[in-house]
Amino acid sequence: MWKARSGFQPTGVERFDELLRQPEVPPCLLVFVDCWTSLGGSQYLDSAGTGRYHSYLCDEVVPAVDANFRTLASREHRAISGKSSGGFGAMVTPLLRPDLFSALASHAGDALFEFTYLPEFPEAVRQLRDHYQGSYTSFWEDFRSRPPMSKPQDRALVEPWCMAACYSADRDGNPQLPFDPITGRMRPEIWQRWLDWDPVRLIGSRPAAARSLRGVYLDGGRRDEWHLEVAAVAVEAALRDQQVANVHLELFDGGHMGIDYRYPIAVRYLAELIRP
Repeated sequence: MWKARSGFQPTGVERFDELLRQPEVPPCLLVFVDCWTSLGGSQYLDSAGTGRYHSYLCDEVVPAVDANFRTLASREHRAISGKSSGGFGAMVTPLLRPDLFSALASHAGDALFEFTYLPEFPEAVRQLRDHYQGSYTSFWEDFRSRPPMSKPQDRALVEPWCMAACYSADRDGNPQLPFDPITGRMRPEIWQRWLDWDPVRLIGSRPAAARSLRGVYLDGGRRDEWHLEVAAVAVEAALRDQQVANVHLELFDGGHMGIDYRYPIAVRYLAELIRP
């Protein structure tokens, strides 16, 4: 995905190559981590519904990089960055493993779940009702029988299920939805499991880890379709509440898509922050 080219645009790797050719940018090692799953993203968490991707990142990727490349193998010289679900992973990983990461950057990362996820649930109920008799089993049978994302209702149904696989799966891996797929009624105990992962709330529940951060870069487009720039403002406020001093927030003209040009801006911020 990082090497894929879209019209009139450099690839992600080419963008970073251009950044690192600038003599004023500190040299750094960029690691591209594949945490994609059969359901989409993993949110970079350990879950019976998707796999142990948090452990994979922290306990396998980080040691492998340090063992095979000339790194400064300490948290002070290691940062993490991502966009959207990757931005969520970039926010929560240093809170869960402050021994590994001291800085982060999040481009429109998932947060403030009542603004970003909750409004999507009624549409999922509607599409299940109108096309699949209220059954996710029927939806997945149809989805896997044809080219993926080829029907207009697919995204509205895939996203809540996949997030449930990350945030609220049973031990056997079965995702538990935070709403009843037929009536739409909320299931408060399941929804709370989602909220416990909300970075806005997780920052408050892990104050020592938050205060250990050397720097945080946040941004989002003012027209983000999921209002994730609003979420970024809420994350900044939560960090300020914990006296995290070095927080940079930037809202720019744009939506959720087509913001790849923002990635080198955050990498430069992090490279300067974690340099020796």
